[in-house]
Parts: sequence; structure tokens; C-alpha cells
Amino acid sequence: MEITNHNSQAAKFAFFYMLSLVALVFTALSTGMIIFQIINKLIPDVPGFFQGSFSDSSLKYAISQMIIAAPIFFLTMRQIHKYLYSGELDNNSGIRKWLTYFMLFVSSVVLIGWAIGTLNSFMQGELTTKFLLKAITAIGISAIVFSYFLYDIKRKEVKGVRDSRIKIFLIGALTLVVAALIGSLFVVESPTEARNRKLDSMVIVDFNEIDQAINIYYAENKKLPENLSTLQETISFLRDNDLQDPVTNKAYGYKVSDDKNYELCATFRTVSADEKSREYYFDDRWHHEAGEQCLKQTVHTEGKDFPLEPRPVLID
Repeated sequence: MEITNHNSQAAKFAFFYMLSLVALVFTALSTGMIIFQIINKLIPDVPGFFQGSFSDSSLKYAISQMIIAAPIFFLTMRQIHKYLYSGELDNNSGIRKWLTYFMLFVSSVVLIGWAIGTLNSFMQGELTTKFLLKAITAIGISAIVFSYFLYDIKRKEVKGVRDSRIKIFLIGALTLVVAALIGSLFVVESPTEARNRKLDSMVIVDFNEIDQAINIYYAENKKLPENLSTLQETISFLRDNDLQDPVTNKAYGYKVSDDKNYELCATFRTVSADEKSREYYFDDRWHHEAGEQCLKQTVHTEGKDFPLEPRPVLID
């Protein structure tokens, strides 16, 4: 009976340690990713020394990761220290020692890796401000994790002892996590704006379909179509939903300016992304502001000049 109880307790402690370590990995990674993206947002790239551009999708993933993992980590660590304080978990437990030293090993590898990377970048003359800040972030997070677990495993007395240093470590880590999360809110795109950009991307894809059809029509008839209905009757691949807004179902506007120039009109929800954005569809022919916009285009006089396939869409 005593052996069974011991095994049950060992399994329980292993669960809490494994859960805390997994949650810690996700929390540390998400904190680093958030700080990295804030750095990418605030510090422009130096030509020729590209160290990564801002990615709104990566930032959103890191925020989601942190919101889930951080509370789990701090709650499980709180429970573990309660077991240590009460004496239910022995300070010299094999589970405690093995898993704590494993985390020390992981943080040591990260520390060594970033130290080597920093030195190598310095020797090659690529030590930019952006890279330095990222290196300091990664090394700093790894050092905090390493220092915490090293101190914790070296404590000789834990039963009935409230260690102020452990409390300081955990409060400091919580402060860093909360600060990173708050900072991310100032640079991340809101869910509403993200959805609106995706919808605008769909409109631009439709415009490309219509533009291709117009060029084909012009090549065959030597003139622009009078309206989009005429165009659809002639071009087989043009569907009804290619001619209207994907949400409101409002038909796109079409205006003929002269024999080779025309306009496509739609209501856009956002300002067009630029060529530096890797999150959304970009085509320099379709710059637009928010609101009702008519975008001017010119037909290609040679069939070989217009695209045979719609341009791809890149959506977050």
C-alpha cells in the first residue's frame, strides 16, 4: 500500500514538472518572439544586413502562445513550490533533479548558441543594432531561466522555507511576460483589421481576373467591353462572384475612360499593403485607399504582355 502511494505521488510530481517545463518552453519562446517582432517593427533593416522583417502573423501566434502557456507555467510552479514547502515533495527527489537539470541543459545550449552567433556576427562585421537587441533578448531570457533553476536545485532546505529569491525570480519573470504582452498590443494588427485586409485581398484577386478577361476581350475585339455583363458573356472563366464584393455582393464598378483605359471600382476596407508586407496580397497596379475607390488601368496592346494566369494571393 505504501509503495502504491509512493508511485502515485511520483506520477503526480512528474506530471507537474513536465507540464511546467513544457509551459516554460512555450512561454520563453513566445516572449522572445514578441520582443523580436517589436524590434523588427521599430528598427528598420540596414540595406545588405537583413535580419528579419516584421511579421504580424508571427506576432499573433506568439501572443496566442503566451496567453495559453504563461498562466499554466506560473500556476504549475506555484503548485510545485507548495509541495516543496509542505514536504510532500522531497528536495532530493529524482524526478525533481532530473527534470530541473534537463531544463538547465536546454537553457545552456541556447546561451552557448547565441553567444557563438553573436561572436561570429561581430567577426564578420554584421553586428547591427537589430541583431544585438535580439541577441540580448535571447541570451537574457535563457540566462534568467538558467539562473532560476540553478538556484532552485542548489537549495538545501525547502520544507517550511519561504525563499524570497524564488519569489523575486517568479515576479520578475511575470513582469517581463506582462510587459511583452502589453507592448505587443501597440504593434499588432487587430482581428477586425486583419479580416478587412483579407477581404480587400479577395477584391484585388477579382480585379486581376477581370483585368485578364478585359485584355483577352481587347485582343480579340480591338476594343474595350461596354460593361462587365458583356465581358462575362464573352469570357468563359469569368464567374458571377468574380464581379462582386465577397461580403456585400455589391457589383464592382466599371468605367471606360478612352479606347485603351478603364477603371474598376470597389469599396475597400483598408489602405493597400506595400511591397514590404509579407502578410497580404500585393500588386503595385492596385494601390488603393480605404473607401470607394476607382483604380485606373490600361489594356496591353500585345497579348504576350498580359498575364495568362491570375496573380497569387498571399493571405495571413
